[in-house]
Amino acid sequence: MELDYGLTEEQLMMRDVARELADKKIRPVAAEYDEKNTFPWEVFKEIAASDLCGVYIPDEYGGAGGKTPIMNMCIVVEELSKACAGISLSFAATGLGTIPIILHGSDEQKKKYLPDIASGKKIAAFAITEANAGSDASAIETVAKKDGDSYILNGTKQWISNGEVAETYTVFAMTDKTKGARGASAFIVEKGTPGFTFGKKEDKMGIRASSTRELVFQDCRVPAANMLGKPGRGFMIAMDTFNASRPGVAAQAVGIAAGALDLAVKYACTRKQFGKPVMANQGLGFLLADMAMKVEAARALTYATARTVDKGEGRPTKYSAMAKCFASDTAMQVATDAVQVYGGYGYMREYPIEKYMRDAKITQIYEGTNQIQRDEIAKALMKEAVSGKDD
Repeated sequence: MELDYGLTEEQLMMRDVARELADKKIRPVAAEYDEKNTFPWEVFKEIAASDLCGVYIPDEYGGAGGKTPIMNMCIVVEELSKACAGISLSFAATGLGTIPIILHGSDEQKKKYLPDIASGKKIAAFAITEANAGSDASAIETVAKKDGDSYILNGTKQWISNGEVAETYTVFAMTDKTKGARGASAFIVEKGTPGFTFGKKEDKMGIRASSTRELVFQDCRVPAANMLGKPGRGFMIAMDTFNASRPGVAAQAVGIAAGALDLAVKYACTRKQFGKPVMANQGLGFLLADMAMKVEAARALTYATARTVDKGEGRPTKYSAMAKCFASDTAMQVATDAVQVYGGYGYMREYPIEKYMRDAKITQIYEGTNQIQRDEIAKALMKEAVSGKDD
């Protein structure tokens, strides 16, 4: 039995397809891709063939987002992440790179880029982070200088998920440094554009099946028509994107936690000590009960936030931050406790559970650290207290 979250027939179908794909195509190869630190091209082709790539993209551009694109994305991300968070990130990071185009792209831009992403023919990426611009996204140093009907980009982006494997990149650069955050703009940059190359491939603790690379721009000429929105709107576009994408990170975290819980329960029911399953030990039973409650609470908050984002009423910053923060803290705690349930075996790479613990950590860091999320929540609470209105 599962709690009824009011999913539509179409969403239940998406969930079932993603769940079957995770069990049959992802779980058997998760350890291999993790060990080899390679991108799961064959699995991504399976995701595309299952018609899941467009579940958050508007119908008119080849997708199946309908009125619930973020909820759809969360459902799929959670199921894929139960089997492997790194492999699921090929789908989720494409969503992050695509959302700015959905939210702020012109009709011409959407027609040009969204259909190929919806079909899975192309992968996308989001590029804002730099060596000196992590939590402070307004501190980016990559510059874009106007030159006729083009902009010339120079700078380096760091820790970009889907780096090198993506064909379509949403890139943030300063078009007017004198204006601070209001001087940032967003551009769609295509792989293969002269002056756009790739730097270091990161050797990560977790999500190792995801490609994480530096992006290097050296006199990279990008058509002015590839700017998203107007000059100086980049920071606003980034924040709008995070409001919509952070529930996706929360869903990834829920998937990691749920996957770890499932493994821990199965192990606790089969592993025997003192002549009985360790699950019969009240200490472990209570631990697993707490894990299960936390997973369900994180899922409830994530789904409620996704529905709120889909309604498009007001700015969901506070709730997106809450969902991302709570779910990722839950993932880290549940995955750690799952390792504890396994005891010494949980510390061995021969068993799958240690990978969940390694994968969980990044969800507390990317798309804004959880300290930043708490800061966003606190600011929203203060604003509401002063104004007497919800943010």
